[in-house]
Amino acid sequence: MTSVVFMGTPQFSVPILESLIADPAYKVLAVVTQPDRKVGRKHVLTAPPVKKAAMNHDIEILQPEKINHSEEMQRVIELQPDLIVTAAFGQFLPTKLLAAAKIAAVNVHASLLPKYRGGAPVHYAIINGDAQTGVSIIYMVKKMDAGDILSQRAIPITTDDDTGTMFDKLSVLGRDLLLETLPNLVAGNIQATPQDETKVTFSPNISSEEESLDFHQTAQQIDCKIRGLRPFPIANVVLDGIRTKIIAATPLTETTDMAPGMVVRAGKHELVLAAGKNTTISLQQLKPAGKPQMTITDYLNGHQNLTQGVQAITYE
Repeated sequence: MTSVVFMGTPQFSVPILESLIADPAYKVLAVVTQPDRKVGRKHVLTAPPVKKAAMNHDIEILQPEKINHSEEMQRVIELQPDLIVTAAFGQFLPTKLLAAAKIAAVNVHASLLPKYRGGAPVHYAIINGDAQTGVSIIYMVKKMDAGDILSQRAIPITTDDDTGTMFDKLSVLGRDLLLETLPNLVAGNIQATPQDETKVTFSPNISSEEESLDFHQTAQQIDCKIRGLRPFPIANVVLDGIRTKIIAATPLTETTDMAPGMVVRAGKHELVLAAGKNTTISLQQLKPAGKPQMTITDYLNGHQNLTQGVQAITYE
């Protein structure tokens, strides 16, 4: 059996971990994940999904606040695993830790590297309107997501996809690709490909400023951003004077001469706004600050002032 230390944190990582646990070719010695965090309005201390999965299989769990120079790092080194496998762990790994793997330290990254190195590759692929994304299995090096590529596989992004659905698809894709790749890696029958540094792009974690929608963009671009930020952290805009999260919207084929952010059409069940380059978009699901998520029908019941020609979108 090939011994493994697995490092990951969110739900994306869970199918990958569970596939290694279930495969008799591997023995997961320990799981390294982020510490429990307080979640929600009640600040309930919550274990990360990877920890919950590991607990179900009675696997040693290590949760360093910072892995470098930690007791947990020393424990991984003591375990002398054949492989260190990471998938959305969320911290940089020091060279000393990477060197602890007898065969290799590899990462399952949710993009077609060298495109979208960094912490939010799925978000940016959808926000930018990419037709496809994928998974890369790479050697881990100290530089972020810069290791040589062991294998890659692409998957299309549909107009119905958001970051949540793509995370689910890419998790399964990464699980399957990893299990196909590892036997050749362990046997020494794989030729890694260096990344083309001239084609590198980055996907840093989404900042609060980047969550805001700009209605000077086209309806299609706005829709891509809404889907790219759903189910987290959710796009927002000042609508009728109130900061409002936009959960879902539909770009329309009709055009308008109205200025971006103005009401093109409003009724009991629809609110169509002007966007950039004469495009239009229909809002469907939203959440005003301090209120629950609601349909556009429920929203319009309390915003009957939003009539044709009104400037609905403003900027702080």
